Amino acid sequence: MKAIEWRETSLRLLDQRKLPTACEFVECRTAEEVADAIKSMVVRGAPAIGAAAAYGIVLGAKRLAAEVPHGAPTGDRFWNGLEAICELMAKTRPTAVNLFWAIERMKRRAAGSRGSDPAAAIRALEEEANAIFREDAEINRRIGRNGASLIASGDGVLTHCNTGSLATADYGTALGVIRAAHESGKAIRVYAGETRPFLQGARLTAWELLEEGIPATLITDNAAAYLMRRGLIQLVIVGADRVAANGDVVNKIGTYSLAVLAKAHGIPFYAAVPLSTIDLSVRSGDEVTIEERDPREVTHVFGTRIAPEGIDVLNPAFDITPHELVTAIITEAGIVRPPYSESLRALF
Repeated sequence: MKAIEWRETSLRLLDQRKLPTACEFVECRTAEEVADAIKSMVVRGAPAIGAAAAYGIVLGAKRLAAEVPHGAPTGDRFWNGLEAICELMAKTRPTAVNLFWAIERMKRRAAGSRGSDPAAAIRALEEEANAIFREDAEINRRIGRNGASLIASGDGVLTHCNTGSLATADYGTALGVIRAAHESGKAIRVYAGETRPFLQGARLTAWELLEEGIPATLITDNAAAYLMRRGLIQLVIVGADRVAANGDVVNKIGTYSLAVLAKAHGIPFYAAVPLSTIDLSVRSGDEVTIEERDPREVTHVFGTRIAPEGIDVLNPAFDITPHELVTAIITEAGIVRPPYSESLRALF
């Protein structure tokens, strides 16, 4: 099932807030609607929000072009409006670098159309958005093939959050590695953590695994150490929203805890990411802005209050796993190992 579908005049998004109990779609016809869909988690996952933002910029450009007289060249009003749309997208979610990577890529492509008519600028932007989407699907399959070698038949694989087709253009990053291992005939079992508070593991990863026919078990987040001690987990594999130049992995809250537990039990910990998630401009994860989300995600479950009114809430969406806890990072260009300050830079 496609989480993102471009329809020339609109962007159709699978509403991931409703899965798995309902399969509903949101039709975005303006840049503002796409931005709201990203912010409100209709669409989520670092690669997916990058692609969605790119299409949102196209929708915004089409609206701006409608305001330019027929046959007239794009002027300051068009370009200033396009810059405002890019800023709108950039403000939706602060942590995932793929979002900013996609926006900058769209801005560079648009710059080549300055002085031409609006139709030429829109064609260029739409081609670039389609390329971002198409390339992500191809990249994910290469990540899957590269990472599948790390999984042996009979392994128990623990994963966190959702990193499959729902979080990307297609196939997935960490879940793509798992999918590739399963497709190669390896007998594996996946343990999916529920991923509080938004429950992406329970609602989305468990659903994808069942759809793919991959043997899977859903666990509470705080059961991971118990399973490791029992010998049920042979490796941990996660995605990431940003990887710093030193190899620090910024991913869904709870990832750091799993890395510490894996280290304590002698279990390898892997991150599977596209090159677009590696941000060499930040020296460590401590330089990354960590998104704080609505306290209601913690105090309520599906609209029902589970915590007393008036209680203070901290709801960071991500945490930082220090590079020394990361066994290897799987990319479309290969698997890299420490020292990451050298091996990551060599990828570029």
